[in-house]
Amino acid sequence: MLIDPVTIVQLVNTFGYLGVFVGSALSSLVLFFPLPSFLFVIAAGSLLNPFWVGIAAGAGAAIGEMIGYPIGIGIARGYKKFKKNDKRRNRKLERAIGKWFHRKLGPVIIFLFAVSPLPDDFVVIFCGIIKYDIRKLFLSLLLGKIIFSMALAYAGY
Repeated sequence: MLIDPVTIVQLVNTFGYLGVFVGSALSSLVLFFPLPSFLFVIAAGSLLNPFWVGIAAGAGAAIGEMIGYPIGIGIARGYKKFKKNDKRRNRKLERAIGKWFHRKLGPVIIFLFAVSPLPDDFVVIFCGIIKYDIRKLFLSLLLGKIIFSMALAYAGY
């Protein structure tokens, strides 16, 4: 069910940038079934300053996406309990992937998923599984989401 354009205009006029921030955060909290916040950001960009709409929407989306990190940590803990009979070769592969992501292209991959409409839930969960540095994750996610949100807001402008 899509929201009526008149309702979007009323929400933006009533809550302004705070509404954009909260709307983006809430839509990003939903894992794997994203709510279409991009329509809201485009509409807000036509009513408010698109630069600040992009900042508010990007920050909200980045904060909302971080819900996947503790889920990834939980998955890693659960996996450790069940892998008692795991072969040595699989553990070496896990460590190699984790080290590669930490040292090489982790921030780039996170940024590319965040700056595009690709589902970045999997990347954030993966970062939780390998215990990737949460500050690097959030910074890469924040930059990508702000740029993506600014593009949407200026499209509405």
